[in-house]
Amino acid sequence: SREAERPRTAMAMAWRAAPRAVARLLLGRRGIASCIDPSTGLTEDQKEFQKVALDFAAKEMAPYMAEWDEKEIFPVETMRKAAQLGFGGIYVKPDVGGSGLSRLDTSIIFEALSTGCTSTTAYMSIHNMCVWMIDTFGNEDQRRRFCPSLCSMEKFASYCLTEPGSGSDAASLLTSAQKKGDTYVLNGSKAFISGAGDTDVYVVMCRTGGPGPKGISCLVLEKGMPGLSFGKKEKKVGWNSQPTRAVIFEDCVVPVANRLGAEGQGFSIAMQGLNGGRINIASCSLGAAHASVLLAQEHLSVRKQFGEPLANNQYLQFRLAEMATRLVAARLMVRDAARALQDGREDAAVLCSMAKLFTTDECFGICNQALQMHGGYGYLKDYAVQQFVRDIRVHQILEGTNEVMRMIVARNLLQG
Repeated sequence: SREAERPRTAMAMAWRAAPRAVARLLLGRRGIASCIDPSTGLTEDQKEFQKVALDFAAKEMAPYMAEWDEKEIFPVETMRKAAQLGFGGIYVKPDVGGSGLSRLDTSIIFEALSTGCTSTTAYMSIHNMCVWMIDTFGNEDQRRRFCPSLCSMEKFASYCLTEPGSGSDAASLLTSAQKKGDTYVLNGSKAFISGAGDTDVYVVMCRTGGPGPKGISCLVLEKGMPGLSFGKKEKKVGWNSQPTRAVIFEDCVVPVANRLGAEGQGFSIAMQGLNGGRINIASCSLGAAHASVLLAQEHLSVRKQFGEPLANNQYLQFRLAEMATRLVAARLMVRDAARALQDGREDAAVLCSMAKLFTTDECFGICNQALQMHGGYGYLKDYAVQQFVRDIRVHQILEGTNEVMRMIVARNLLQG
């Protein structure tokens, strides 16, 4: 058959057909160089839940990654299995069903899960951000009403900030919420919303006051509310295991009791959520890049050209070394920013921006170079490396474009 004729690598075959072999590779039981071992420097507890996440990625995600992408399947049941391991509300307080872990712990878990399916893990990171926002800024009634079913992933959440006319300039959003008695009436729309239409809870930033960030509030909407509807499912380059649609509000009535925090606090809530979101999405990039390095390492070892393995080519050796070095540097930056955010350090926001900028740029380069090392085979959908390239590309755009990350860093450097 055509499949049998291709000189497919052992790793590529394992990724599609033998998830346990992939799990052994990712867990460092064989074939992984200690210099890129993601467990280096972790506590025993962190190594344990990293192992659980890597096992889950290899057994429950990697074997289906290509199918979810091709058929655009939102893998609800798989994510609910992940929630049973505590991955539905990783940094949410335990009293409402969360795992109560740190930002560093969360980064470790998302990096591990992303080796199995970056697209699905990225949605899970957005879901976790939404639950954290409700847990952190909601009152007790809101926390107990929304968080348990979200932590178990009985229900799923979407984050609604971006609009057709306000992307990077989020403070200029136009979706309005006019207060009428004990309700708000929403009108407007949101664009590029992950999970929209298939999810149950929508954390929406809307304008309740005047122009600028101080006029923005945060409301929690539930699917089925009159006046809430969705656009067509977008066709995307990657991230195909999660649906993306516009969210449309037409005289949508929302109880005032569904507002998180005070009026005018919404922009602050959104930005605090995005600090963590930037760490989360950078962590997903790390997982894709780590998997791609392993795929390249294996391919160079078994693929022969000009009578010898590609691994004997010094140019490719140097490129592989550069990929590994950039991966480890990015990982250290992400983990440092995660600690800063957890500790509430003054420089946490800018470190999150730096980590997101550096990591998403570098990790896309790593995945793209891994594809190049595969030659023509890397461009075939039979090989996992091309999917990592497609799924990771959008990470340089969302949670604040990397151009905006540069602005944040520059402003911090020049303000004093």
